[in-house]
Amino acid sequence: MTPELLNQFAAIVGEKHAIRDVAGMVGYMTEWREIWVGKSPLVMRPGSTEEVSRILKLASETGTAIVPQSGNTGLVGGQIPFESGEELLLSLDRMTKILNVDAPDSTMTVQAGATLKSVQDAADEAGRLFPLSLASEGSCRIGGNLSTNAGGLNVLAYGNARDLCLGLEVVLPDGRIWNGLRRLRKDNTGYDLKNLFIGAEGTLGVITAAVLKLYPKPRTHETAFIAVTSPQAAVDLLSLAKEMSGNRVVAFELLPRIAMDFTVKHMGVSNPLAEFSPWYALSELADPPVGSFEAILEEAMARGLVTDATVAQSEAQRQALWAIRELMPESQKFEGGSIKHDVSVPVSRIPQFIVEATKAVENFMPQARVMSFGHMGDGNLHFNVSQPLGMDKKTYIDQWNEMNAVVFDVVLKFDGSVSAEHGIGRLKKHQMAEIKSTVELQMMRDLKKLFDPGNIMNPGKVLP
Repeated sequence: MTPELLNQFAAIVGEKHAIRDVAGMVGYMTEWREIWVGKSPLVMRPGSTEEVSRILKLASETGTAIVPQSGNTGLVGGQIPFESGEELLLSLDRMTKILNVDAPDSTMTVQAGATLKSVQDAADEAGRLFPLSLASEGSCRIGGNLSTNAGGLNVLAYGNARDLCLGLEVVLPDGRIWNGLRRLRKDNTGYDLKNLFIGAEGTLGVITAAVLKLYPKPRTHETAFIAVTSPQAAVDLLSLAKEMSGNRVVAFELLPRIAMDFTVKHMGVSNPLAEFSPWYALSELADPPVGSFEAILEEAMARGLVTDATVAQSEAQRQALWAIRELMPESQKFEGGSIKHDVSVPVSRIPQFIVEATKAVENFMPQARVMSFGHMGDGNLHFNVSQPLGMDKKTYIDQWNEMNAVVFDVVLKFDGSVSAEHGIGRLKKHQMAEIKSTVELQMMRDLKKLFDPGNIMNPGKVLP
């Protein structure tokens, strides 16, 4: 990669938006947990789709590898260049415009660099809801959300990012621009091209804009923090809540005692209930009949599923309950190394999965501390394992792959997925051969070769 070639790339975005010094690149090269620290001779910050097109055209002509990045909040390393320093990073953090909000049509068109929070706020100002909700919503960006098919808290009611997208604008690896920014909810004219790029983690092209679905804003919420006797009780409570609320459940999170202990200890929150419980559920209903949760909880207590609960009486109380859940992942940092698993199994099999996966972890590493929590309503658990007390952090983290194998064996036994919402990236690509059939892998490789014959788009990610 010659200085002359780097100058050509820099000229496309202008020197002001071309970062070459190591200090200026730190925020782009370092994954937030510092698991991966990449290297690149140049970070490009285009301001338009046309500039992205010129970058990829030049990259295709010169065989230059490009790593697309949005908010750099990914958890599997897909957004970080390799340590060889032979890739250029393309950041979309200047392409942040809300291009159109159509409240009557319940759609919004945005550039891919718009933060999730800015999209939520724009929808709210128009009297609508964009329901994708993540802990990183202040810094993650729509392009990355779509490229990883992000999930979050409201998948139970509204679906993943894929389900919230009507159309895309994509720059292909050779620089061609596909304008698929259609606002139609029905378009049965051949292949659904947009879904090739959603979840592809930048390996087939660069998403530069999207048409998103909006929904009516709920007028009221009922939010409850509930002590349950077991994961099976939580599954039964979810079913009961759906039935008694007329299917108004929009979120249902399973939280273990250890997660509450960590969060209360390190994050400055308090247990909203009088006593600690071995398990909790945090659930929310949207526009329910008045007093729905009280009736649900009364019935659940009569059935022995629930031992205590509190229902938020104000928006401030609602936000305080959700803060407990959102702070749980961060609380693990204070307990040393944490090996994280973003997995999914059928909802009905979650209780047995937790039992068997926990047993497998403890057999592999006695004293390891399992913290299994998350979006139980859609079958997605963050099966995180904190290091044993007193163990050296590096010694523990060095066993990441071995711990993954232990957990993933149980996941696959339960017909689950080793990546429910975070993607594959660098972290899990070596598992693809184990979890995908030969036919599936070949179809994926064929698509990659068709769209990106020069293998310039985020090479070395997703596909083994």
